[in-house]
Amino acid sequence: MTSLGYQVKRVGSYYTTKEMDSLRIKNRRTWFRYSENRGGDAISFLERFEGKSFPEAVEYLLDYHGGARLFRAPPPVPEKKAVPFALPPPNSDNRRVTAYLQKRCIAPQVIRDFIGAGLLYEDAKYHNCVFVGRNSAGKPVFAAKRGTYDLNGAAFRGGVPGSDKEVAFRLPCDSRQLRVFVFEAPIDLMSYCTLHRSVKSNAVALCCLYDGPLDTYLRENPHLRRIDLCLDADGPGRTAAERMKAKYTQKGYSVTVHTPARGKDWNEYLQYRQKSRDNER
Repeated sequence: MTSLGYQVKRVGSYYTTKEMDSLRIKNRRTWFRYSENRGGDAISFLERFEGKSFPEAVEYLLDYHGGARLFRAPPPVPEKKAVPFALPPPNSDNRRVTAYLQKRCIAPQVIRDFIGAGLLYEDAKYHNCVFVGRNSAGKPVFAAKRGTYDLNGAAFRGGVPGSDKEVAFRLPCDSRQLRVFVFEAPIDLMSYCTLHRSVKSNAVALCCLYDGPLDTYLRENPHLRRIDLCLDADGPGRTAAERMKAKYTQKGYSVTVHTPARGKDWNEYLQYRQKSRDNER
């Protein structure tokens, strides 16, 4: 297929192409395209996607490729060695992290709770916020860094190599509660905890818009029945919320979408509300 201009890639035990991600090639002989609910052999592939007649397809295969070799996969790409996960060394105190988060109106008690639970600390080298994701056994397996210095509103953001993105950042699950809150970023989760002090568990920050961490959380806590999607109020956040709502509703969960009353995300809303209160004094 590479000779036809397709970029072939492997997906599990099958192959697909960059150009048609719903295409699946099995045993290098047959194909099936899920978006069309249609499949066939090498000849029918050339007829359907290359516009060849049956005689032209047969001639092409015999003259150039020798039958089913049309679906020959490209040479395997050497696998990258896994990078071992290691948390950045902690600073002797968390003063800069605390000052930065308080500047963003996160409540001091919420900051202390996160630090005390081993979910947040200040790294020694750059004094970044380090948000620590722990698996169901409490072991650190993920970390996201955020700078404590905003340059024109854009702070440094980065992930720690080797982080398990299927876990991301989250609060422990209380088996007595049947709901889980879902956010894009840890700071939004902390902002929500500031706004709703009763929220001390059952929350996940995806650290992107990939819902793998939510799948993991639900799988580990099968008693959960309700999902509160608290993603950003911008275009990508709203689109992702609708996609996730449809996905998890189909799986039998009760799904509610929450957006901040003002601002792009929960921290912007928290800051706006705090400034409004200050102005009223």
